[in-house]
Amino acid sequence: MKNYDEAAAEAARDRQDELTKPPGSLGRLEELAIFMAGWQGRAQPRIERAQALVFAGNHGVTAQGVNPYPVEVTAQMVANFENGGAAINQLCRLAGAELRVVALDLDRPTADFTRGMALEVPDLVASIQTGKDAVDPKADVIILGEMGIGNSTVAAALAAATFGGKAADWVGPGTGADEEIMANKLRAVEAGLKRHKGAATAASILGSYGGREQAAICGAVIRARELGIPVILDGFICTAAAGVLMVNDRNALDHCLIGHESAEPGHRRLLAAMGKEPVVTLDMRLGEGSGAAVALLILRAALECHNGMATFAEAGIG
Repeated sequence: MKNYDEAAAEAARDRQDELTKPPGSLGRLEELAIFMAGWQGRAQPRIERAQALVFAGNHGVTAQGVNPYPVEVTAQMVANFENGGAAINQLCRLAGAELRVVALDLDRPTADFTRGMALEVPDLVASIQTGKDAVDPKADVIILGEMGIGNSTVAAALAAATFGGKAADWVGPGTGADEEIMANKLRAVEAGLKRHKGAATAASILGSYGGREQAAICGAVIRARELGIPVILDGFICTAAAGVLMVNDRNALDHCLIGHESAEPGHRRLLAAMGKEPVVTLDMRLGEGSGAAVALLILRAALECHNGMATFAEAGIG
């Protein structure tokens, strides 16, 4: 497993202090450049190859009336991604990321977590492996997203099981739930937490509640860490999925940035529990990796300044 290179980060920090600007005046852009330097192991990090992975899955908990859209929409949106018609397609094109969409057995939803395990062990292991296998080992950065009708309910259950609190702390409107659907979501998460209250490891929490796309996100995060590739996570659903890994290792997401703070109300609570700050806050709640793709634009801006600006010595200033 490749770890953060403190020497490279320190060299990047020294370079920031030498650039033609007041120290710290680029704010978070400086922090992002140093973060990338540490994970890439070079004082002047670069992004020559960016990969965007969007995992899609379907969920048995939709039987509890937790979403205003039918599960068929997941496959329809996957087709839209593949045809280039979604927001993530436009943002990846602009941000210079190669998009890959991975649909996981959409014709075979997970089981309803209010009635039993969502994923049995073989299915869980296979989904995690799918996520690992999707990672491009030559990528300089990876952005992660998801698609799956009902997965904001799954995310709320994962967050509650991982970080504690009541179902009401984590359940939000998702794709636009009305009062009745919100009540259904709350009941479903409460029932799931009661049924699976013994789940205490990352694997048992994922198996109890998770969709295949959440398990694949975890697999991709694990593989990226093995390779030392920085990751940009998307919003509430993506962050809740990856956050499960912190049960086993509090530092499991040290190589991950949070692309944006979602408008989904549980996301701010989740970021506080994880000790993470988002790159941007734009009131987005679309999913599909869209916020992470916007964050990639910011990350590229950070590296352009870091690598392209003159030092005071080069500019003959001082």
